[in-house]
Amino acid sequence: MADESLSEQKLKPHVPHTARIWNYWLGGKDHFPVDREVGDRVKEIFPVVVELARADRLFLGRAVRFLTAEAGIRQFLDIGTGLPTQDNTHEVAQQIAPESRVVYVDNDPLVLVHARALLTSSEEGATSYIDADARDPSLILREAAKTLDFTQPVAIMLLGIMHFVNDDDELQRIIDELMAAVPSGSYVAVANTTTAVNGEATAEAVRVWNIDAQPKLKLRTPERIAQFFTGYDMVEPGWVSCSRWRPEPEWDGSLPVEVDQWCGVVRKS
Repeated sequence: MADESLSEQKLKPHVPHTARIWNYWLGGKDHFPVDREVGDRVKEIFPVVVELARADRLFLGRAVRFLTAEAGIRQFLDIGTGLPTQDNTHEVAQQIAPESRVVYVDNDPLVLVHARALLTSSEEGATSYIDADARDPSLILREAAKTLDFTQPVAIMLLGIMHFVNDDDELQRIIDELMAAVPSGSYVAVANTTTAVNGEATAEAVRVWNIDAQPKLKLRTPERIAQFFTGYDMVEPGWVSCSRWRPEPEWDGSLPVEVDQWCGVVRKS
């Protein structure tokens, strides 16, 4: 339940919001009737959206495990946190390296309440939360510097946030400013909605989403997503569906079904 000190105006319970709709699709409990209404309308048109949401979440876990266990990263800047569920960034990282430091960033008051209550760190590490918009990287970096050491490599998590920045030039500015602040050996994990798999079905679901929900979502091709990170080193297996990034095979040995959430991990050399 939301903190009673938050005003209804700040929570906007009558305006559907992405973090709460996403939470609904993932089987969480932190959403309002208006979020469920939009979520159900999108599911009617595009039933696999629930699989897309789950694939995105599972990619986060696999990416953080790779970054911590294989790449040796001990600092994470998770922008567009969303409502806490299972296997949040700090939980995955600190299971492997308890000294990991994680900064979460979101601008939803409901997310803020839950993040402060649930996103608690191990004794060896640190976890903090910034109430900020992804469009203000200067603020994010300034506040994150209170917890993270920007002279050491950082993993920036941009999962399910880029598609809410509709202007490509603005998105490129945000990415460039974030990447300029981190040293060589830093990484970025990315996930952005596309129509590469389900085509018009995904496009129609996004059209319905954009009628009511905030913020609006912009579809991009896998090629356009990759262009934002030109010049960085690509981590195998490259730009793929979230379900296909280093997945565990299905029970019969087959690969998981592809979804229209494209992802990748890149490294600053």
